[in-house]
Amino acid sequence: MMAGKATAGFDGLRFEHWHVESRADGIVIATIDRAGQTVNALSQDMLIELGTLVERLAIDPPKGVVFRSGKASGFVAGADVREFQAFDAQGTVKDALYRGQQVFQRIADLPCPTVAAIHGYCMGGGTELALACRARVASKDPSTRIGLPEVKLGIYPGWGGSVRLPRLVGAPAAMDMMLTGRALSASAAKAIGLVDKLVEPAALLDAAIDLASRSSTRPFAQHFRAWASNCWPARQVLAPILIKQVGRKARREHYPAPYALIDTWRRASGGITSLLSAERRSVARLAGTATARNLIRVFFLQERLKAQGSGDSGIRRVHVVGAGVMGGDIAAWSACKGFEVTLNDREQRFIDAALERAQALFAKKVKDDARRPAVAARLRGDVAGDGVLDADLVIEAILEQAQAKRALYAQVEPRMQPGALLTSNTSSIPLVELRENIARPARFAGLHYFNPVALMPLVEIVQHDAMADATRQRLAAFCKAIDKLPVLVAGTPGFLVNRVLFPYLLEAATALSEGIPGAVIDKAATRFGMPMGPIELIDTVGLDVAAGVAHELSPYLGLQLPAALSTPPEAGKRGRKDGQGLYRWVEGKAIKPELPKGYAAPADLEDRLVLPLLNEAIAALHDGVVADADLLDAGVIFGTGFAPFRGGPIQYVRETGADVLLARLQALEQAHGPRFAPRAGWDSPTLRNPT
Repeated sequence: MMAGKATAGFDGLRFEHWHVESRADGIVIATIDRAGQTVNALSQDMLIELGTLVERLAIDPPKGVVFRSGKASGFVAGADVREFQAFDAQGTVKDALYRGQQVFQRIADLPCPTVAAIHGYCMGGGTELALACRARVASKDPSTRIGLPEVKLGIYPGWGGSVRLPRLVGAPAAMDMMLTGRALSASAAKAIGLVDKLVEPAALLDAAIDLASRSSTRPFAQHFRAWASNCWPARQVLAPILIKQVGRKARREHYPAPYALIDTWRRASGGITSLLSAERRSVARLAGTATARNLIRVFFLQERLKAQGSGDSGIRRVHVVGAGVMGGDIAAWSACKGFEVTLNDREQRFIDAALERAQALFAKKVKDDARRPAVAARLRGDVAGDGVLDADLVIEAILEQAQAKRALYAQVEPRMQPGALLTSNTSSIPLVELRENIARPARFAGLHYFNPVALMPLVEIVQHDAMADATRQRLAAFCKAIDKLPVLVAGTPGFLVNRVLFPYLLEAATALSEGIPGAVIDKAATRFGMPMGPIELIDTVGLDVAAGVAHELSPYLGLQLPAALSTPPEAGKRGRKDGQGLYRWVEGKAIKPELPKGYAAPADLEDRLVLPLLNEAIAALHDGVVADADLLDAGVIFGTGFAPFRGGPIQYVRETGADVLLARLQALEQAHGPRFAPRAGWDSPTLRNPT
């Protein structure tokens, strides 16, 4: 029935977000359809309406209830994060948690079968709603994904999910889902017992109605496994193991949520009311932390970047020139995401090596064996370079030399279609140096990916004053189509990410040249919250690449190069890719020498690393490299992995205090020299007043 109308058994009730149908066979179908929105995100209004609906169901129980979505894209995307953010500001998080827990518990208490019919996305609060039901049926469609990603927002499931999931699928599988925030495919959810039945999309509602028409019990073995892993002795044994696993990836002081989840699960006891109360208190405490506030901020920064890629790119065929690590991986990723791709280089052997690497990517990303050959067929080697004739987008990814790039454009551009876009994957060369002889500069841009392409989410769209708005829009839409986050940056040296990152890496290399062990330098950075230490990062990027960027940026930034970055590395010593660089590498892991006995790191080492990055971030914002502080924070977080729990460089300056950090920077200048001199922009009101 339509929203706002009543149906038999629901006389007098008017819902804005729920459609209710009472069938002749006694099954009630409750359709979730948030008014005025394209996706279902559970708001407090929706929960209030659901509470009213469930109260009526409890008064006159039907034969069964099916909860399904009225949105084609998915079941429920989770709770409304904007509301949650407002509740934190108002101090009413605990009330919002209590309402959700109470409504879902009433569903769990209904004296009739309840079934969630899941298709598309089912995340967070949507999964908690499904867990409150007695059974779950899911569509086999590849788009179906079920998860509890709250840990990525600095909290954990607080509407009963952290209580119900371990009891349903057992603690190990439940904790893996909640601690990682990883979403499961429908088949993976079925394998752990989260989903009871998988069906074809067209049969989803009928299967859910069938399950709701009869009482069903869980297999004894599944019930016993879940009980055994959640009993008191098991929790005391498993909890320290889980804490140790989490500790390898996240520090408690940086990311308290996973530790709080484990601690609450380990200690809580009693009936469902007691368990829900413990969950509610713990999640409410987490919601008030700076980590949660900053991670929610990062969530909205990510949504802003995604929104820049609206519309159709008009791109179907991609031609990549340069089959090195970056070019080959860009080509493989584009093919994996549905584009027809040709890959060109001067010799077939370079192309063959890239195609071999691509097969490893396809094996990892395309789980369906039957689909993999079709994906692989979209990527073709093209030593003759004829793919440029049909391409909608040409991506140049050759060596980082302006003269070589300009020579290539002179060969390629005359062969391109009139409406095709020409882009460069340059990491630091200003576009004004590259566009000198380009006939159609309006369709020329930078499209700067980050290494490794399959893991790094950001792509910088590098602009110049002759670039057309349509080019900007098409490239942003292309980035969205390949599941990347686009950020628009000015075409000045280093653009945004490398410009901000370079002083940090340079200071790390300088500290290394002074005799400070690489392991000590890396530890200082990871203690601050960086995902990888700077010495390890230089080796991962490659000393050859790092030296090239250093020579491009150092004159612009007025910085001196230490020995490690002043000359190209020796053959076979470029870092991780050669097995030897600043560290020795074995099977992709850095072997860091043991520290001298009793060695103590310099007291100012962390400041020496972090403050140059902040200094350059403020200068980049002052120079207009990006449009505003939020875009700068987004670009640096998603392009470098800068400590997400700190909310980005500018947010960190605001929270710590610009004057406090400026004083520390000036102290470094006195102690170590002019490379620490404050850059322009420290007096900006933006640093003192959050947007």
